[in-house]
Amino acid sequence: MSTTAPELNGRLGHLLKHAQARLAALNAEALEPFGISGRELAVLLVIAGQDAPSQARVAGRLGVDRTTMVAFLDTLEGKGLLARRPDPGDRRRNVVVLTDHGTDTLRRATAASDEAERRFLAPLTGADAATFRSALTAVASYDGPA
Repeated sequence: MSTTAPELNGRLGHLLKHAQARLAALNAEALEPFGISGRELAVLLVIAGQDAPSQARVAGRLGVDRTTMVAFLDTLEGKGLLARRPDPGDRRRNVVVLTDHGTDTLRRATAASDEAERRFLAPLTGADAATFRSALTAVASYDGPA
């Protein structure tokens, strides 16, 4: 960012854009050996965090439409990371579960992604990194007046 126009250095949108781009690059590099993207890691994390969720529930948790969710699941299923099965309680819907390979990949990819985040936050002290995360969480989840 040192080659950026000095007038932009204090602009929040500019800073967030460049910070996100740096984190995305670090994360992509960390996840490359596992053959998944950051968005695919998010899908796996949501699936692992629930007891056999439906496709619709996973889409809702991620805030993506059904068509996008189906594409993600098709890709991850093609990689052998998850399986879709009829819901035993309601055969009209499918549930998604991680395969053994998916569980192992999730564990290792999460560790690699965590390391990428540590590298991203390296310029900050531990306390500053925690404050940064807390501040981003507050801003991202704020639903007050515009």
